[in-house]
Amino acid sequence: MKVSVFVSRVLLAAAATALFGAAIAQDPAPQPAAAAPATALSDELPTPPPPEVTGSAWLLMDYATGQVLASHNPDERVEPASITKVMTSYVIAAELAAGKIKPDDQVLMTENAWRKGGAGTDGSYSGFPVNQTAPLLDMEIGMVVQSGNDAAIALAEHVAGTEQAFAQLMNAYAKRIGMTNTHFTNASGLSEPEHYSTARDLAILGRAMVRDYPEEYAHNKIREFTVGPITQRNRNRLLWRDDSVDGIKTGHHSGAGYCLLASAQRGDQRLISVVMGSTSEAQRATDSLALLNWGFRFFETHAVYDADTPVTTQRVWKGKANEVQLGVAEPMLVSMPRGKYAQLKPTMDIPQTIVAPIEKGQQIGTVRVTLDGEVIAERPLVALEAVEEAGFFKRLWHEFLMWWNAD
Repeated sequence: MKVSVFVSRVLLAAAATALFGAAIAQDPAPQPAAAAPATALSDELPTPPPPEVTGSAWLLMDYATGQVLASHNPDERVEPASITKVMTSYVIAAELAAGKIKPDDQVLMTENAWRKGGAGTDGSYSGFPVNQTAPLLDMEIGMVVQSGNDAAIALAEHVAGTEQAFAQLMNAYAKRIGMTNTHFTNASGLSEPEHYSTARDLAILGRAMVRDYPEEYAHNKIREFTVGPITQRNRNRLLWRDDSVDGIKTGHHSGAGYCLLASAQRGDQRLISVVMGSTSEAQRATDSLALLNWGFRFFETHAVYDADTPVTTQRVWKGKANEVQLGVAEPMLVSMPRGKYAQLKPTMDIPQTIVAPIEKGQQIGTVRVTLDGEVIAERPLVALEAVEEAGFFKRLWHEFLMWWNAD
């Protein structure tokens, strides 16, 4: 009796293998996209360390991937000074996109805004006359180009009623885009005890501004702006030093030192730099440009896997189809030192048993890319197609096969 049972199980196992394949077999590790073009001999040399930067905290980020290429004290709490106005611009752009305000809204330069940030103060001002109105778009450009504290306050009051209410919007949007170590209490960047950020968070903000609202971001490369008889120049010196630089924002007060959130694009590559707590306008510009030049020279970005393209094909139990194709929902980009593309090592983490039904876009596993033993990118593997549940008899048969292979 035992022999006949054994023989039956062997025959059933053979049939299972013929019809469905080994249940727990997995595809080999996925291969990255076609190899990058041959690089120059100089690209095969070791990547030198980043330039020395004068400042309490600094960071260089690749825009496409969000990877940090180099940093110093990136999560140290700092005063963002007028870089705060990038968040103010982001909120205004978001509210414009939502239709809650319009570019031609007439914004009043209130006495409160004028007294706290106008020409009679020690900070930057826009020059819009007190108790008079100006189009929202003009006021916003005045804030961005001239770093007008008065314009920032007036805009905040127009959007939210008070600057304090606007700061709550700033914090809500900051949380939404991933700024986890930031808190705003005003729209201008004037020093207050609970008004703080980090170099990492400010880079995240700059990246979000470029990505989400490119039209509003373009205001940052305007070199000068005139309000009435007053023409003021953009304080970002890099706009005159390097044509690839198109933003973003300077900042300065006694508590923050000299700060600069900068971005440049050369070809298809964009980088974002942050320098906080520098010693002078000239030093923050020099260090920022040195970081950008270093990043463009020694790093490159590649798409390892394209969106909606199969990375692997896996077996499915109890489904009308016996296989499902897995891929990434968005292009999987990685930044790496030049000449290192061939050394990328992709791996997959996929459940041993995948059971239908499966929805299109459902996460099934994870794909990771490592370089020199370090994970530099990780993305969910999702089903590129739906797999419906099979009929009763196929499900019953697969239930037996799953039991057999688990034995």
